[in-house]
Amino acid sequence: MNKDNVKLAIAPIGWTNDDMPELGKENTFQQTVSEMALAGFSGSEVGSKYPRDPAVLKPMLEIRGIEICNAWFSTFFANGEKAKTIDEFINHMNFLHAMGAKVIGCSEQSKSIQGTSLAVFGHKPVFTDEEWRLTAEGYNELAKIAAEKGMQVCLHHHMGTGIQTPAEIDRFLALTNDDVCLLYDTGHLYYSENSEQAMLAVLEKHLSRINHVHLKDVRDEVVAEVRKQQLSFLDGVKRGTFTVPGDGVIDFKPVFKLLDDAGYRGWMVVEAEQDPALANPFEYAVKARKYIRETAGI
Repeated sequence: MNKDNVKLAIAPIGWTNDDMPELGKENTFQQTVSEMALAGFSGSEVGSKYPRDPAVLKPMLEIRGIEICNAWFSTFFANGEKAKTIDEFINHMNFLHAMGAKVIGCSEQSKSIQGTSLAVFGHKPVFTDEEWRLTAEGYNELAKIAAEKGMQVCLHHHMGTGIQTPAEIDRFLALTNDDVCLLYDTGHLYYSENSEQAMLAVLEKHLSRINHVHLKDVRDEVVAEVRKQQLSFLDGVKRGTFTVPGDGVIDFKPVFKLLDDAGYRGWMVVEAEQDPALANPFEYAVKARKYIRETAGI
C-alpha cells in the first residue's frame, strides 16, 4: 500500500475493554499508549482511561509520537432521541477536533444488544421503515455539523445493532447523503456473514464512501461456539471471537489491495478486543504490526 496515503493506529480496547471494564483494569493509560508506540503505531482511538482534556492528553501523546484518529460515539436516532444525540455529538466533535482528528466514528445504538446478555445471533434488532428514516435524517444532520469543522462522520456497522448486515449497510448508505461515510470493519462483517466473500463485497461496493477502516480478525471456532451455545456478543469477546490481523481466519491481502487500488487515504486501525489476561496486548500489537508490514508493505 502507499505509505503516504495511509496511517496505522491501534485501538486501546485490546488493553482495557470499555464495555467490560474488568477486562484489563490493571492496564493504565500511560502503559497503553507507550506500548502502542513501542509496537510501531502512530495513532490511537480513545478509551475510557484517556484524559478528556486536550491540554492534558495532547502532550502525553505527542511525546510518544501518537495521534488521535477517532473516538466511538453512540447515536440514538431510531429511538427518537435526536436532540440529545446532537447535543452530545457536538461536545464529542469539539474534543476530537481539538485533538486533530478528522473523522467521527458513530454507531446507531437504538435497540442494540451488543452490551446485553442476549444471544447475538438470535436477537439482533431490525429497524422499522420509520426508524430507518429517523436514523438517516439524523446522520445527514451530523454530517452537516461535522463539515463546519472540516470533519466527516462515518457509521460503524456493528454486531448486535440495527446496521450489521450487508443489506443493512446498503440501505443506510442509500438513505443518507454522500457526505455520510462508512467505517468499514473487517471483523464485524466477517462475523455477521461468516464469509470473507461477503466482507470483501461490501468493501468493493462502497469504497467511495469508506473513510475509516478497522482491521479486526476473527476466530472461526469461537464464532461457531457463539452460534451453537447462543452466546452474547460480550461472551464471545471474552472467549476470543476477535484477534489481531494475521492471527485469525481472515486473509487481509485482498482488503489491502482493494483499498490501495481505490487510492484510500486515511487511517487503518487495528481493533481486536480480547481478554488481556489471555492475550497480552503488547505482544498482540507487535504481532499485528509485523503482519501488516509483511502483507501491506507499510
